[in-house]
Amino acid sequence: MSLPNFLAPAVPPSRQPVPRRGRTSLRRLWPSDTPAVRAFFLRLDSETRASRFMAAVGDRMAADYAERVTVMSGMVVGIFVGDTLRALGELRPLGPGPSGVRRAEVALTVEPGFRRAGLGALLLRRLVEAARNRGIAELCLRCLPHNVAMRRLIMGFGAQMRLEEGESEGTIRLARATPLSLWQEGVEAALDFQLAVAALPLSIKLPRAA
Repeated sequence: MSLPNFLAPAVPPSRQPVPRRGRTSLRRLWPSDTPAVRAFFLRLDSETRASRFMAAVGDRMAADYAERVTVMSGMVVGIFVGDTLRALGELRPLGPGPSGVRRAEVALTVEPGFRRAGLGALLLRRLVEAARNRGIAELCLRCLPHNVAMRRLIMGFGAQMRLEEGESEGTIRLARATPLSLWQEGVEAALDFQLAVAALPLSIKLPRAA
């Protein structure tokens, strides 16, 4: 099966503007973003939380999870509309598959009211890029069978879908990293740092270089 082309054009896809109200930016999330992550999960309605966690989740459990999101193994990226986090994507390592290849799992969450604007595709494209640059060969994503939008999204990235124990699971087979894909992620990392620093409260001062 032919693989989608994940090499970016001159303007990285994850930096292209999103047709939503307010200034939009995508960047990696850090522990300093925990308050924004917590507020994001607490704003989600019960249906959206069930789609993310594959089970009913209350406020307390959602808040506890939010406290750990940015310090767990893997990588987390988010999309801010204005100054508010509206979409979040997680990349988490998995054990090797039956054939011994390296695998990782992706979870995407977009706040109701900010869907159908391509935010999920931006998150997934960024995490696909990060996964292939880390030597991941297979990227897995689970969703509830009735989540047609998510299934359509990951199939657009070449995923093979299967139904297992009441869940839909898609597997995207990734191409190997290239010098261009590694360079692109380096550029994105530099932009991430600038955006993260700009988002820090004015009361937080960064240490001066020696």
